[in-house]
Amino acid sequence: MNSKLKNEATDFLFDAILSLKDKDECYRFFEDLCTSAELKAMSQRLVVAKMLTEKKVYTEIVKETGASTATISRVKRALFDNDTYGYTMVLDKLMKEDGK
Repeated sequence: MNSKLKNEATDFLFDAILSLKDKDECYRFFEDLCTSAELKAMSQRLVVAKMLTEKKVYTEIVKETGASTATISRVKRALFDNDTYGYTMVLDKLMKEDGK
């Protein structure tokens, strides 16, 4: 875990996110918290991570998501070269919820 990120303010943010009960509450909170561009960028990165785990190629990911190759490379490094496994953890949980 990146110790530069861990602090009281970040803990407070994560506690706030964990307190949300459903998708409607998420929309309401994140609409106040983030700009639409920030939220779209985060959403795009998660979709890119999903597509990379599905072995999609860069050209297909760019075409479908509009993500830059730099963004795809960054997500790929986080997905496969980091020891945090954050994307993998979340995608595995989402796949289990979908029954896949």
